[in-house]
Amino acid sequence: MRRHIAVLGTLDTKAGEVARLVAGLADAGWAARVYDVGIDEGPQPLADVGAAAVADAADASLATLRSVGDRAAAMDAMGRGAARLLDGELRGGRLAAVVAVGGNQGTAVAATAMRALPIGLPKAILSTVASGDVRPFVGDADIAMFFSVGDLLGGPNPVTAPQLDRVAAAVAAMAAAGATAAPSAPAVGLTAFGNTHRAAVRIIDGLRAAGREVVPFHASGACGSAMERLIDAGAIDAVVELTTHELLGELYPYDAYAPVRPGRLEAAGRRGLPQVVLPGGLEYFCFGPPASIPAELRDRATHHHNAFNTNVRTSGDELRRVGALMAERLNASAGPVAVLIPMRGWSEVGAPSGRLHDPVANQGLVDALRAGLRPSIEVRELDADINDPIVADAAVELLSNREELLTHGNHGAEPNAHDPRDDARRGALRAG
Repeated sequence: MRRHIAVLGTLDTKAGEVARLVAGLADAGWAARVYDVGIDEGPQPLADVGAAAVADAADASLATLRSVGDRAAAMDAMGRGAARLLDGELRGGRLAAVVAVGGNQGTAVAATAMRALPIGLPKAILSTVASGDVRPFVGDADIAMFFSVGDLLGGPNPVTAPQLDRVAAAVAAMAAAGATAAPSAPAVGLTAFGNTHRAAVRIIDGLRAAGREVVPFHASGACGSAMERLIDAGAIDAVVELTTHELLGELYPYDAYAPVRPGRLEAAGRRGLPQVVLPGGLEYFCFGPPASIPAELRDRATHHHNAFNTNVRTSGDELRRVGALMAERLNASAGPVAVLIPMRGWSEVGAPSGRLHDPVANQGLVDALRAGLRPSIEVRELDADINDPIVADAAVELLSNREELLTHGNHGAEPNAHDPRDDARRGALRAG
């Protein structure tokens, strides 16, 4: 069965550009299947799958989408319809990659379709908006965005034609390389920041020495959500949540790393995977340049990570909310969990020598965890900062213990149950 590359475009406005992509793919030896995701005109001769069929796949009527006048709803429907059709092609073994061309509207439709497809399938969009903030389009999907430089209007021109050719060549090469949707064997997921880098490296080394592969994820919202997707897909079978900063973004959406979707710390618990959880990166909000800091936060301690990343200290009240949310989600876990709290700081800048060191504020999270976690969840406090080697070593040891419990069929108490034998774990377990 010969596989093909799907090409998405609003053919009422982008037929010339789509035709150029199809020609470029053919030059590279790939057949194309064109999906019309536009709603403004009648049938387009270039389409292999017409706009009416795309709308039908979303349980919508193209005529209704055209007449209602809610363009955002129409674009969402066309994206969902394309996603369903592409998923069918993928499941049938016929889809090798997806590429799209569009302005703001076409990019929104194509990205909606691509976000629904599994990580690993090659996906690319040539777009007029690719030089700006593409996070709303990409989310936690592995979509490659290419800037068109010139406007995609009136067919290919001396600026956009080479861009179209390069994107066609790139997608053809990605398709030829094949899809790699998951590690070859289930791996340990590890969340990390630059400010928890030393701990992350030592954890990776420790787990690999024990024969485990590790996949680190930058705790920047999109990566943490992508890890959750891979957990649900079965590609991750244990987790060290070294850096749980994304919970801040969920509770306080002005953080620059606000999650693409809510629900961090849920997938591993839902699937019963062993987890070790730390408060890495929770001492601060992340913003862009200093001018992007909300006015009400500008009098707080601040660390200028670089010209485009500014860290602003969190308060004890904010961390209490985070701790309560963390406890709620970990309590619902079906698998073995341990919490490890470095009492001297949770990042480079939150350590005793750092600009954002504030153990009094950090205590808000510690108190919330002590009050909220079910007794069967081990809580270990270490008299160290998060990048001290003893913290990484403790995380590796705790994960090994959690995996051993799982292997021997003994998770401890069920979620929300009370086991008096675990009460001692709720105190401060100091380790030097």
